[in-house]
Amino acid sequence: MRFKITTKISQRIVFIFLLLGFTTTVNARSNGSVSIDAWWQSGWIISLFAFVFILLCGLAFEVFRARRETIRKLKASEERLKLSLWGSGDQLWDWEIEGSKLYCQNDWIYVEHFPQDDIRQLEGGAKVHPDDQRRLRDALIEHLSGHNEHFEVTYRVQDREGDWRWLLDRGKVVERDTDGSALRMTGTLKDVHELFMAQERVRLFAASFTNISDGVCIYDREFKAVEVNDAFVRITGIEREQTIGRPFKLALYSEQFTAHVKEQLSLSGNWRGEVDDLRANGERYTIDISIDAIKREDGTITHFVASFADITQRKITETELRRLANTDTLTGLPNRSYFQVSHSTLVRKRIPHALFVFDLDNFKKINDSLSHDIGDVLLCQVAERISALLSRQDTLYRLGGDEFAIVIEDIADLSSVATVSEELVSALHAPFLVEEHELVVNGSLGVVIYPDDGDSSLELLQNADTAMYHAKYRGGNTYQFFSESMNEAAVNRLQTENQLRQSLKDDHLRVHYQPKLNLVSGKIEGLEALARVHVPNKGDMSPAEFIPLAEETGLILELGERVLEKACLDAKVWLEEGLFSGRVAVNLSARQFNQPDIVERILAVLAETELPAGALELEITEGMVMTDPEKAIQIMTELADNGIHLALDDFGTGYSSLAYLKRFPIHCLKIDKAFIDDIHNSPRERNMVASIISMAHNLDLTVVAEGVEVAEQMTVLSTLRCESIQGYYFAKPMHGADFEQFAELRAKQLVRP
Repeated sequence: MRFKITTKISQRIVFIFLLLGFTTTVNARSNGSVSIDAWWQSGWIISLFAFVFILLCGLAFEVFRARRETIRKLKASEERLKLSLWGSGDQLWDWEIEGSKLYCQNDWIYVEHFPQDDIRQLEGGAKVHPDDQRRLRDALIEHLSGHNEHFEVTYRVQDREGDWRWLLDRGKVVERDTDGSALRMTGTLKDVHELFMAQERVRLFAASFTNISDGVCIYDREFKAVEVNDAFVRITGIEREQTIGRPFKLALYSEQFTAHVKEQLSLSGNWRGEVDDLRANGERYTIDISIDAIKREDGTITHFVASFADITQRKITETELRRLANTDTLTGLPNRSYFQVSHSTLVRKRIPHALFVFDLDNFKKINDSLSHDIGDVLLCQVAERISALLSRQDTLYRLGGDEFAIVIEDIADLSSVATVSEELVSALHAPFLVEEHELVVNGSLGVVIYPDDGDSSLELLQNADTAMYHAKYRGGNTYQFFSESMNEAAVNRLQTENQLRQSLKDDHLRVHYQPKLNLVSGKIEGLEALARVHVPNKGDMSPAEFIPLAEETGLILELGERVLEKACLDAKVWLEEGLFSGRVAVNLSARQFNQPDIVERILAVLAETELPAGALELEITEGMVMTDPEKAIQIMTELADNGIHLALDDFGTGYSSLAYLKRFPIHCLKIDKAFIDDIHNSPRERNMVASIISMAHNLDLTVVAEGVEVAEQMTVLSTLRCESIQGYYFAKPMHGADFEQFAELRAKQLVRP
């Protein structure tokens, strides 16, 4: 198209197009006119239109793709919603109120149909529990009318099996008309039966915890209180706020007892006992308490629950009834009935004890001549006088009439029994003053010792009666052991005790030494000091005879210290002379070990004799250390810290706990002779010894086998990697001078080619 520019205005228009960047073609004519080609016909404009068209097409495609992606995501969201509902077990319902149409999604195993509430489901639905129907309808109507923002109610429906099952019904109106009337409502049904029953159990447990008559306190793993019930406050008088956070403690018991309870709980998960405690006002009371651990599924303890009942009044009543049933109304002493029960218990528990039975000589004459009232007063005074002689651990009984019985526990040596018998008989010699009558009575005493004189309470009592009547037959005013042989033994025991005392006084104590052989080197690596007592004109006293007697009488303290001194002196000389390079072993008795200053005593002997602490070995038995393991560990540790070598003697014959064995600071185990005797003939004995040696080596302990008497035993022990032996096969116990010769001879034998 062409334009003819004829005016100035037209010229301006052309100029504007040029300024806008449109390309034009200007043609000049001879008549002075100018023609211009149309701008939209240029290539540049056509390219621009093409670009805009492509851009619009791209935008249209992107809109289409975005819409398709939105539809895909919506479908995926719907699918996830369906899967979530299916996974949760919820049932989705959609109620078109105006058309009374109810749509449900997800079928349940237990409930076949939607609950029939007569509003959403008019007929054919699952039956709602009669007690819940009104509440369900009221909640639904309240929400439909707009009074509640949400509809939520829990109720029971009948399942396929005819049982009632709890459901949680929740929903909301999602569409209303202009008048506010509900048009559409959606929601979910959830099976909450198991959850509801669990909550009901929790509620029941909480109510039980609160209302139970027994006190309950819950502790955490650190045994600090986290919760108590009302009964706890009522029984103890301590408020809840004062209890929370406080550690478990029994005010009347030591920390060791509390630690024992905690240890028992950690090991077995429960502990029960009867204990005394103090209320908030300081009043003492008795409780029957049971503590149990609460564990997770993996067995980890999370809490402890202590429940207890106040049995104070019951204990008072029991004590009074027991007193009335077991107490002699005249003297106030325990009666025959109580004697039978308590003495039978002693025998059943195999507790060694002595039983004394006595009655008054010629008591019948006093009753007949002065009246029974005088006789009753006399019996009471006799009971008081005898009771004054006894310790709190001893028990005096009135068996009936003028017959009494005394039980003294932990008294087994005849000399002590004889001493007590003499004291009882002599106690009656002083006159009794009864209503201006000065009465002198004597007593006849029969004595038996358990377990030597009987296996039952009845047998012991009969034998004591027999011995008492023998004393009466001998004229009364004396005591009699059950048998003549026992009387002879008592006399012999007293003679032996006197001889032992005299021998110690006159320095007739001798120390013999039994060498120990190292199975690897063949050298003497040590020796054990053994006490021997010489009685002039009679020879040496048997260790089996004087050692137990020294233990019972306490002479073992002096004897043991004398042996230690002599052994240290001899060992120092022999070490300096090179006769042996090991240690001298000295046995410690139980009485010595339990001395409060035992460590100081031993160190003083070492200082006096100048024997290095490393050259002394102390042998300690299992029974000695297991009486009080913690105290024993303390003493042994102090000895070991001072460089003294420690050996556990007679291992296997006691009752060592392996838990304590690994804590004992010992260096050596000595296997008792009882395990060695048949080691070369019995595979069972050999395996047992092998186990002991292996255990000792695992604990970094050396092993000494005692009682080796034949070469076969030594061979077996060598193959079992036992380090040392001791016994008659290698050397018998010998005097110091003999040991010197033996050591020199042994040294020569080792250097021979």
